[in-house]
Amino acid sequence: MVGSPNTCMDPDVLDTWFSSGLFPLSVLGWPDDTEDLKAFYPTSVLETGHDILFFWVARMVMLGMKLGGDVPFRNIYLHPMIRDAHGRKMSKSLGNVIDPIEVINGISLEGLHKRLEDSNLDPKELGKAIEGQKKDFPNGIDECGADALRFALVSYTAQSDKINLDIQRVVGYRQWCNKLWNAVRFAMSKLGDDYIPPANLTPDSLPFSCQWILSVLNKTICKTLQSLESFEFSQATTAVYSWWQYQLCDVFIEVIKPYFTGNDPKLLLKDASHKILCGFAWTMACDCFILLCLLSRKNCGSAFLHPRNSWNNEKVENEMDLVESTVKSLRSLAKERRDRRPAFVLCRTQVVEEIINSHQLEIVTLANLSSLTVITKTEAIPTGQIERLEKIMNAPGYEEKVSPNIRAKNVQKLDSLKERLLLEETAGLSL
Repeated sequence: MVGSPNTCMDPDVLDTWFSSGLFPLSVLGWPDDTEDLKAFYPTSVLETGHDILFFWVARMVMLGMKLGGDVPFRNIYLHPMIRDAHGRKMSKSLGNVIDPIEVINGISLEGLHKRLEDSNLDPKELGKAIEGQKKDFPNGIDECGADALRFALVSYTAQSDKINLDIQRVVGYRQWCNKLWNAVRFAMSKLGDDYIPPANLTPDSLPFSCQWILSVLNKTICKTLQSLESFEFSQATTAVYSWWQYQLCDVFIEVIKPYFTGNDPKLLLKDASHKILCGFAWTMACDCFILLCLLSRKNCGSAFLHPRNSWNNEKVENEMDLVESTVKSLRSLAKERRDRRPAFVLCRTQVVEEIINSHQLEIVTLANLSSLTVITKTEAIPTGQIERLEKIMNAPGYEEKVSPNIRAKNVQKLDSLKERLLLEETAGLSL
């Protein structure tokens, strides 16, 4: 009781924000002049929310300068505040809090309801919260794993100072993590247990597709590292995601499959492609990385890969851009048909003709074709040729004046020209 003669102050209690303000110093052993304090103070980056800048961050700075002789950190990264999918602040009083553990492990709709019912939520708000859960999570929350949740939150950092968390976006990144894992399993299954990554990699000695993936990988490494250094974490996740999804999985893995029909597979990127992921999907990357080390039976190197200028190849990238453009156009011509069909490509320049001819295997594989015929402008069938032949065959007295043998050859030639023209029009592409 206040004023009681038996009341005394606990000698080891500090004001909450005051003791928190001492955090950068006290965790390193202050007020003693410890080795940790000498080695690690001041630190480099503080990551926090904007809502406690003056409650906590300002106190750490003032106390650090006063007691430690320097600011406790050089940079402050303010992360966005996580809200629900509707932009409302997560609050126990509203019953709209999303537990990260439930996203990682998954939970049924009934489990979500039970958590609300077991809480001290106002009965008036309980019904609203349950209805909100039914609307937002009709089938509960799927198991997403820590990697997908972490990657999604990092990718959200481009959204000003608020994150309207949509669980379906996390689910999408879970599916991407599964695709990543399957890609690595595919690589290891093809390379075999005795595969050892080469000590030195010479891109010029590799197939075209390997030169291309190394070149775009090098750009991704540069973009990722630059983004991390400038705290543009969302741009870093975009670079990593795009390389894995659209270049490695959608193009490279598909286009190198014909190489595995021989005895000399050329897939040499598994070590490099995992190092770039370590910062975002830690568990996923480390699991794969451990398997890679076990597979190669040696240390796989540092956690991050540094850019290598020798991997850059603008010529190869430009050629692959043309290949991908050709494949995209041929796929659009095929529409929804899944059967393998022949295709014709009309090249209007010699440079394009040479590129398409040299990469027919890649185009046929990616576009799922039965064959690819490259036609130059001089080889294309002009419609006038058909018209002239039809005019001859329809001329008065043609049947009487022309021998049956010549008439049969003309009919066969006309049918062949029409069939070729139809194929060029329906399964052709002009470049």
